[in-house]
Amino acid sequence: MHDLIRFLQANAALIIANPIAFATFAILFGSGGFVVGRYFLTERIANLESRIARRDDEIDALKKRRDKTGGPSLIPVIGTSAIGENETTPLMGTWPDRPWLGPLSAPPRQRRG
Repeated sequence: MHDLIRFLQANAALIIANPIAFATFAILFGSGGFVVGRYFLTERIANLESRIARRDDEIDALKKRRDKTGGPSLIPVIGTSAIGENETTPLMGTWPDRPWLGPLSAPPRQRRG
């Protein structure tokens, strides 16, 4: 960039003497560079667009798979037990081999103090 500025400073008298010719050549070379760059980068742009489309397809497939598995379970819960044949599993806080202690003597708020 600094070289371009130095070149323009060195040739400022020529640019000021012929501004229409300078503008014409600047537009021609600028647009020519844009067209050549666009031609060589067309493949890269197409690759990026196809990657975006493939990513969108993968996202849609994952959303559909998530929606399919989000339904109710197909495994029956009633009647399945690891403790015995269709025995009810103990609730929280009790074990099958320990006796139940019974109700507490007072509610927790009254026992504190």
